[in-house]
Amino acid sequence: MQKIKAFFTNKYVVLGLWFGLATLAAFKQVLTHGINNYLLYKWSWLHLIQQKNIYLHYPALFEDCHHYGPFFGLIIAPFSVFPDYIGVMLWSIFNTFMLYKAVTMLPLDPKKQLLILLICAHELMTSSFSVQVNPFITALILFSFIFIRREKDFWAALMIIIGTYIKLYGIVGLAFFFFSDHKWKLIWGLVFWSVVLMGLTMLVSTPHFVIQSYYDWYHSLAAKDIENNASRMQDIGVKGMIRRIFDIRLSDITVLIPGVIVFFSSYIRIGNFKSIKFQLLILASTLIFPIIFSSSSESPTYIIAFMGVAIWYMNLDRPVTNFEIFLIIFALVITSFSPSDLFPRYLSEQVTKKYGLKALPVFVVWLKIIYETWTRDFNKEETPILATAS
Repeated sequence: MQKIKAFFTNKYVVLGLWFGLATLAAFKQVLTHGINNYLLYKWSWLHLIQQKNIYLHYPALFEDCHHYGPFFGLIIAPFSVFPDYIGVMLWSIFNTFMLYKAVTMLPLDPKKQLLILLICAHELMTSSFSVQVNPFITALILFSFIFIRREKDFWAALMIIIGTYIKLYGIVGLAFFFFSDHKWKLIWGLVFWSVVLMGLTMLVSTPHFVIQSYYDWYHSLAAKDIENNASRMQDIGVKGMIRRIFDIRLSDITVLIPGVIVFFSSYIRIGNFKSIKFQLLILASTLIFPIIFSSSSESPTYIIAFMGVAIWYMNLDRPVTNFEIFLIIFALVITSFSPSDLFPRYLSEQVTKKYGLKALPVFVVWLKIIYETWTRDFNKEETPILATAS
C-alpha cells in the first residue's frame, strides 16, 4: 500500500498523467477526426475578420453553432495558423499547461497542489476529448483569485474580463471582490480591460460588426438555453437532475434563486475574509456553483466544478473524516469516472446519464462547502503552508 501511495504521489507520475492523458485524448480526436469543436473555434476567428455572422450554422465547415463571445476569436487565432491536426494538439497543450500553472500558484503546499492535479487528471482528459476551452476558463477563475490574493488586482481584472468575454462563467471571478485590499483598483481594472479587449476585437474587424456580434451572441445563448432544457447531453446540473429524475419541467430561475441565496450566505462571516482556508472554500464554491446551476453544463464543463471539489478536499482540516473520504470517492466514481470506460456501460447509460447523476456528488460537496463556511472555526485551524511558486 505504501508503494502504491508513493507511486501516485510521485511528482513525475502525476505530471505524466496530467499532461499525458490530456494529450492522448486530443491525439485520439485528431486520428478519429473528432475535432469539430476546434473547427468551430477556428472559424469563429476567420468569420470575425471576414465580418461574417459568427453565430450562424455553417454545416459545410462544422457541426453545431458557436456560443462563445466575439473576443474568443483572438484567443484561438494563434492556433488557427497551423494545420488543423497541429492546431488541435497545441490548443490542448495550451489548455492543459495554463490550468497546471494556475494550480501551482494556489496558496497550498506543493504536495497538495500535486494531489489536486491527480484528482482532476481524469476529468481533464474528459474535457480534452471534446477539445473544449473549459480548462482555460478554470485557469482564468483560479488566476483571478490568485492575483487578488497577491494584491495584483489590475491583472486579476484582466483574468475576469477575458473569462467573461469568452464564456460567461468567467464573471464568477467577481466572487473574490471582497478579498481585495484594493477594491477601487480592481474596479478600475475591470473597466479598463473591458474597453481595451473590446477595442482589440474591433481592430481586427469593425466596431459595427463587433457590437452586432454581441447582440447575436445574446440571442444564440437564449436559443441554446431553450435547447438545453430538452437535451440529454446538456443541462447536467441540479435542475437537469431534477427534470430527469422526477420528469418535471422547472424554469432556470426556480433553481437558480435558491442557489444564489445559499451561495452568498457564506459571506455573512465577514470576520473570516482574511483566512486563507475560508478564501479557498469560497474559491471551491465559486468553481462549482456556475456548473451545477447552469442549463449549459455538459460533461466536459465539469473540469471547472471538479477543480472546486479537489481544492475543497485539499483544504480540509486533517485528519479528514470518513464522510469526507466517502464524498471524494463518490465524486471520483460518479462524476469523473461514470461517463468513461472505467464505469460499467449499462449503469452509465441507464442510470448516471439517464438521470443526470454526474451532478449529484458535486452538489453534495457544494452543500458541505457552504456548511463549512458557516461553521468552521478558521482562527483555530493551522495555517496552510503557502506555495512559493510565482
